[in-house]
Amino acid sequence: MSATPPPPQAAPRVVLRSAQDVTELVNSGKLQKGKSLAITLIALGGIFLDAYDFTSLAFGIPYIAKDFALDPGMLALVSASIMIGALVGSVVGGYFVDRLGRFKVFMADMVFFVVAAIACALAPDAWTLVIARFIMGVGIGVDFPVAFSFLAEYASQRKKGGTVSLWQPMWYVAVASTFALLIPVYFLFQGMNWGENHMWRVVVGFGAVPALIIMVFRQKYMAESPSWAAQNLGLDEAAQILRKTYGVDAEVAADAVDPRAERKHFQMTLTQAWGKLVSTKYRARTVLAGVINMGQSMEYYAVGFFVGQIVLALLHTQNVMTNIVSSLILNVCFGVTGGFLGARLSGRIGPRKLSLFGFSGTFVCMVIAGSLSNVEGAWSIVGSLVVGLLIFCHAAGPGAQGMTMATMSYPTSLRGAGTGFTQIGVRLGAIAGLVFWPLATAAFGMKALLVLAVVPAIAILVILVNKWDPHGRDIDAEDYESEAPAGALSTTVEGTRP
Repeated sequence: MSATPPPPQAAPRVVLRSAQDVTELVNSGKLQKGKSLAITLIALGGIFLDAYDFTSLAFGIPYIAKDFALDPGMLALVSASIMIGALVGSVVGGYFVDRLGRFKVFMADMVFFVVAAIACALAPDAWTLVIARFIMGVGIGVDFPVAFSFLAEYASQRKKGGTVSLWQPMWYVAVASTFALLIPVYFLFQGMNWGENHMWRVVVGFGAVPALIIMVFRQKYMAESPSWAAQNLGLDEAAQILRKTYGVDAEVAADAVDPRAERKHFQMTLTQAWGKLVSTKYRARTVLAGVINMGQSMEYYAVGFFVGQIVLALLHTQNVMTNIVSSLILNVCFGVTGGFLGARLSGRIGPRKLSLFGFSGTFVCMVIAGSLSNVEGAWSIVGSLVVGLLIFCHAAGPGAQGMTMATMSYPTSLRGAGTGFTQIGVRLGAIAGLVFWPLATAAFGMKALLVLAVVPAIAILVILVNKWDPHGRDIDAEDYESEAPAGALSTTVEGTRP
């Protein structure tokens, strides 16, 4: 005789009386089921696409220079155009993420990626490529603050740091995927006797494929951030999102307060938002997040972006496959593993300490690798491994924790503007790294790493002086400090309270 199956468990009942109830409910970690995991993965998919589009052109730079007969100035513009676009996108993107909502902006920015990827692949001249890369950069600049807002606002308080930090291993997975795709493309071109100088077009154009896939999944699974919706669309809309996303029986109490009428500060102009970011309360957070992000970006786009070429220089070879395979191995073995380690440790020791440890590691690695730049034989292999260790320290430390610091340092009402504002430092650091490295290596060879070591040294000093750390703080509560006494919670979840 078969046992009678247990009756299905009823969804927990949630009664909402304020916007703060929604934020505290998500942060509590009591809502574990539903589509929240899918939304997190889709947000990370956006980061994957950002990284892929940033790095897909790195391999093709020498061929582009030859094909289009570019002088050094025009080549620098081609390389930096995506960064300039990302800078423009980040300036306004974070504001619109807070103003229009996470979901609308998330869906819209995919159009940039699809159109720009195809335009890059078909570019007949350098100026078309520059314009297409600029448009792609605008999409990336907009995508960053919205992706990080989703990661933070669908994670519990305890898991927020680790969840946000997952963007770093995803970044290196995307970079490794770029070089993994190059391997079959390389052999295809060899077998068909096609010129290697067009390989970059295939890899860059392929970026439209994951963009279209992400668009489909975003449309099916994505929902607005319940915390943002509660503040800007009302509790009825937030309750509907909670029901759709987490499968809870959410309803709005008859005596609920409409946050749109009571909390005008949730909607700010761009000037007001930026003014708040540099106000006395937030200034230290903004400065520290900005310095970490600018420093990590410059060291990444000087070393990580050109890692294949650096290995070739250290090994004294110019083999194309060595460039591809070494880049793939270093990104997987050191970038992905370092990124996962940083994500695991972020929730335990916080982004400030991890950034400090990581910058210390990159500083030491730069000094060692730069000192081994003129050696040959086994020592050149040691130098290449030290470069891999540099990537590991970067990925586990400031590479991930810069944006984690920015995302966790601001409450819901200011998170998009805060991460967007911090992206300015990322883009300026990237442009500086892309410009610095070719010029420095032309002057000093691989000893340019010794010059670049100044960047992590400055970041270390700033971190030691600036003590701000969001680790262990309930930053989202700052949106409601004047509304309710500390510890007040009006949300009722049946079965979890007496």
